Parts: sequence; structure tokens; C-alpha cells
Amino acid sequence: MQSNMGLFRRRLPLRKGIGDFAFVLFLLAVLAGIAGLVTLLVQVLAQGVPWLSWHFLTDYSSRHPEEAGLFSALMGTVWLMGLTALFTVPVGVGAAIYLEEYAPKNWLTRLIEVNISNLAGVPSIVYGLLGLTIFVGWMSLGRSLMAGALTLGLLVLPIVILASREAIRALPWTYREAAYALGADRWQVTRGVVLPAAFPGILTGVILAMSRAIGEAAPVIAISALVYLTFIPSSPLDRFTVLPIQIFNWVTRPQDDFRGLAAAGIIVLLVILLSMNAIAIYLRNRFQIRSEE
Repeated sequence: MQSNMGLFRRRLPLRKGIGDFAFVLFLLAVLAGIAGLVTLLVQVLAQGVPWLSWHFLTDYSSRHPEEAGLFSALMGTVWLMGLTALFTVPVGVGAAIYLEEYAPKNWLTRLIEVNISNLAGVPSIVYGLLGLTIFVGWMSLGRSLMAGALTLGLLVLPIVILASREAIRALPWTYREAAYALGADRWQVTRGVVLPAAFPGILTGVILAMSRAIGEAAPVIAISALVYLTFIPSSPLDRFTVLPIQIFNWVTRPQDDFRGLAAAGIIVLLVILLSMNAIAIYLRNRFQIRSEE
């Protein structure tokens, strides 16, 4: 025993040194990532801020940089995100409720859970090709907002399911037992106890999933969203363009002015993403306070 304690004490400085080295190494890795992000943000702001104006937000795309705007792409993004949420949220939350509250624990349920986890890591271009084959070709929806929304819905559906399941699973089982003890059936417990308590986590997962969808360019490129559009979509079957496509189009132009327009578009996209995340945090905190009361 004493020999072991002696060995422990002799090796203590070595272990402390290894711990300090690991701390510094990981800290440098974090700082390197932050430095790269700050560099990119500074470059984007320096190039894009001079191009930000009301005209830039309210005008249509043009071949002349001084006349170009992203209004059609902005409205197309709003349309696409609304339709994607409309298709994804009911299916994703419903699937999470079924898997956590109703599904039997057997091999089929485990197979479904494994496949959902795997689908969350599939590259987005694969979903784009799937949407091109099924929604554009087989279902004859054309290269429309509906096809784009269904494609992005497939992309973020596993994220919504996983986030909703984690929110439901985090609820203590004693909540359900108390409701059952008062005579409630399973649906009453799910509707009146589980969903209200898990709603902040579900909402956060939905907003984060929409945040990923809004920045995806590969799936909408695969279904051939337009890069030059001079009208606003008025129905789910209209052609469309979105902010990532518009930014990609400007970046590929040879004129330097279009790179400034692309940087301004990136700033607008970042503002939308940060606003969505801020709304998610606010709503989550608000509903958490309400559920605790």
C-alpha cells in the first residue's frame, strides 16, 4: 500500500504536466477555430457592408452590380422555409412521440431508430438527388417550391425527430406516473403533460433544423432552382431561388463588384440565422419558465 502511494506521488507531477499540456493544446485548437471565424467575418463585413442598402434588399437580381438586389431570393427563402416547416414539424414531432411513448421496444423499433440516426449524417447532395428523382420526376412537381420544400424536409426530418425525442426523453417519468395515478389515459398524459413540458426542447430542435435548411445550397442546386429570377413566387408550384443560390451565382461572376454583393448577401443570411437562433433561445426560456410555474 505504501509503495503504491509512493508511486502515485512520484507520478503526480508528470500527470499534472500532461494535463496542463492537454489543456493548452485544446485551448489553442479552440482559439485557432475562433481566429479563423473572426477573420472570415471581418473579411465579409469589410466587403459587404458598403453594398448593404434598402435598394439591395428590395430590388431584383441584375447583370449590373449597381442595380442588383436579392428581393426574389429573400422571398423565395421565406416561402421555402415556411413550406419546409409545414411539412417537417408535424411529421417529425409525431414520429418522436410515437417512438418514445407508443412504440414497443422490439427489433423493428431499434431498426427504425438506427436508420433515423444514420439519415441525420447523410450528405445533403444525396437528398437533393433523391428529391430530383422522386418529387421533380416521379411526382411531376417540377422544379417548384413544393419540390424544394419536400427535399429540404427530408434533409432536416431526422434532426427534428432526434431533437424531439431527446426533449421528450428528458422529462422525468414521475410526471407520467402522477398523471396516470389521477386517471389519465396515455393520450391525455402525452397531450397534457409530456408535450407542454418537452415543448421548449422540441422548439429549439425545430429552429436549429430550419437554420440548417436555410443555409443548404446543394439540395436546391440538385433540383435546379433558378439563379436569375425577377418575380416573387406566388404559389407553392412556382419556380424559385434562395439566398445560398443567389450568393453562389454572384461569387462565380468574374467582376469584383459581384463579390461585394455576395458578401452583402452572406451578411443578410447570417442576420436571418442569428435571428432564428435568438428567437429559439427566447421562446425556450419563456416556455421553460412557464412550465416551472
